[in-house]
This record gives sequence, C-alpha cells and structure tokens, in this order.
Amino acid sequence: MPDINALFRKRIGLPEDEIVRFEILDKVLEKTAKSIPFENICIINKNTSDISKESLVNKILDRNEGGVCYELNPILYLFLQENGFDVSLVRGAVYDHSAQNWAPTGLTHVTILLNLNNQTFVLDTGFGGNLPLKPVPLNGRTVHSGNGQFRIKKQNSEYGDYVFEMKLKHKDSDWKLGYAFDTKSIIRDLPELNAIKQVISESEHSAFNKAPLMTKITDSGTVTLTGSSLTIWKDGEMKKEDIAETQYPDLAKKHFGLSVKY
Repeated sequence: MPDINALFRKRIGLPEDEIVRFEILDKVLEKTAKSIPFENICIINKNTSDISKESLVNKILDRNEGGVCYELNPILYLFLQENGFDVSLVRGAVYDHSAQNWAPTGLTHVTILLNLNNQTFVLDTGFGGNLPLKPVPLNGRTVHSGNGQFRIKKQNSEYGDYVFEMKLKHKDSDWKLGYAFDTKSIIRDLPELNAIKQVISESEHSAFNKAPLMTKITDSGTVTLTGSSLTIWKDGEMKKEDIAETQYPDLAKKHFGLSVKY
C-alpha cells in the first residue's frame, strides 16, 4: 500500500518528522490549499478513474495533479486518518448564488468532519477558492483566517442539518451561504464517491463538465484559470485578463504546475 503520510507531507511541504496535532491543522490546511489546486481537467478530458485509495494517491500525490471536492477532501481525510484523527467524510449541497437556490446536482459536495474532545469541526480543502484555512467548529463560532471569516450554523434544510457560511476577505461585505451538509450522511467507503463523480462528470446540471477550471489559494490571494481568462487576486486587488486558447497550457504550467494539452 502507498505511504500516504509520507507522500502527502512531501506534496504540501510538511516536514516528515513534524507531529500533526490539532494545533497545527491550520498550517496543514493552508499548505494543502496552496499546493494542491482545485481543477477539473480529467473531467473535461473524459479520462477520470474510479475512486479508490490507490487512484487518489496516483493522481494527487504521484502525478502531482489537483482535483475536485470528492478527490481533494478524501486524500486529506486519508492523511488525517493515518495521523490518528477521528475523521469522516460527509455529503453536502452547494448553494448557487446566481440562481438563488441549491445547485441542482444535490448532495455532491464532499467535506470532512473531525471529532475531538466532544467537539466536531469541518475541514474543507475542496471548495475552490472559498476555503476555510482552519478547522471550523459546528458550535457556530466564527473562525478568522487569512482569506476571510467562516462559520457553521445549525440549520435544517432539504440537504442536511447544518450550513457552512463564509465572508471572504476583499470580496464579501456580508455572510454568504456556501453549502448545506448532513452530519448523518456519512460516506462509509471511498467507492461510494463514484456515484458523486458520475453526477459531476456527466450531469447536464454540473458546473464542472462544461469548461476547464483551475484555482488555488496563494500567499496574497487566489489565482484562477479558465479556458478563456486568467484572474489573479493579489492583496485585495483583482486583475483579470482574457487569454487565447494557445496561452492556456503555458499558464496552467506556470501557475499550477499542471501539464494540459491544447
């Protein structure tokens, strides 16, 4: 079996001998967010693999690619599990602000719950540029990190019993709904994720099978690349430029370390 602990540490730049305690999880989350991009290239190229421990390790830790939520959070989950944490994967539904409604793909967001000393926290490294770079408790307390504020409210909806809310630095003047999640909808084993992958890869309602998207957190903001534009947020200032298709592979390599075909 692959040594996920060693490979994950190498990918995010965490020393081999550093003990992963709860107190340094903000460091782990920040390093992960800055090292492993959110990207949908395999979906766009129609060359996805069935999800397993081996396939996730191969894609993210051996080939140094990124992924979407059902890949990024499971690889972090496996790393945390190997380091002795009580973690589980649960399903959520993203809120679509342009439509002012829940995304029609339903419970296809995957996030992590961590239990420690009778408290439960959300850890999420698979929500694009909207990542809480610290564990967020389910008790409603607001968490402040370098990219904004985050909180979780107890709120029943058709998609669960809690909602994740965010107020992104430089972007949001008020709280925005991110997603609902269901603490009882626990994913028991990784192959269950294949049903989610199928919806995201094939559904006409999926936002991730239409056009390429890459995004990640940087030291000063975020960088996002699509097939037609490059957007860089740096110290609160946004610079967006249209790009030609021929520029796309070079920009993917430069900003994300990814090799993509033109």
